[in-house]
Amino acid sequence: MTGIPLLSAFYFGSVEHYALLARHARVIIDIGEHYERQSYRTRTSIIGPNGVQHLNVQIARDHGNKMAMRSVGLSYVESWPQQHLHAIRSAYGQTPWFIHYVDDIEALLLRKYDRLVDLDLATMHLALKWLGLKTHVVVSETYVEGGVCRLGGDGCGPVQEDTPENERVLLHDLRSTFQPKRPMPAEVPAVRDHPQAFAERHGHVSRLSIIDLVCNTGPQARGLLTSM
Repeated sequence: MTGIPLLSAFYFGSVEHYALLARHARVIIDIGEHYERQSYRTRTSIIGPNGVQHLNVQIARDHGNKMAMRSVGLSYVESWPQQHLHAIRSAYGQTPWFIHYVDDIEALLLRKYDRLVDLDLATMHLALKWLGLKTHVVVSETYVEGGVCRLGGDGCGPVQEDTPENERVLLHDLRSTFQPKRPMPAEVPAVRDHPQAFAERHGHVSRLSIIDLVCNTGPQARGLLTSM
């Protein structure tokens, strides 16, 4: 892929998200874009005894108005963090590496966040730690336009006439194409099959949460992400 990946924020991103991150020194997360429903911004998928289960974060809605991702709040009226934790325990409690990750997952889920992006970025940084990846995550507070941006010490911004050449970077925009209900973008690397709980019942399932990979493969997870 030519250019730095430009992505939407994501909640406990898919294995494929981290295969992409593993191959790039830098990525840009746009939190100035508009919030969209039924996307990785608020959803991750796991597999349990009854098949794939989608875990959805509850947001504080501003009905009828478009919201920038940076302004989307979380709602704790429903006990979705406890529900997610229960579902993860049920799905992965018997996997070989679950015990090494469950405390991190529990601590993250039971902490209250003001904004959706704070939760999303917390899950991203936790998974990068699990995988030992040093990918630099640049967060853009404003909507990123065009195929080039200025990337300097103060973050990402629009290119101006006086922007030095060494601060101009090409982008590969995956915000609209890397979505749960769309075919996987060709630019996102494939990940080879790995051991999964309930594979004998459901076969191997792709595009599951990074939680699935680490609980099933532990320290081998990073190698699986980069082996294709």
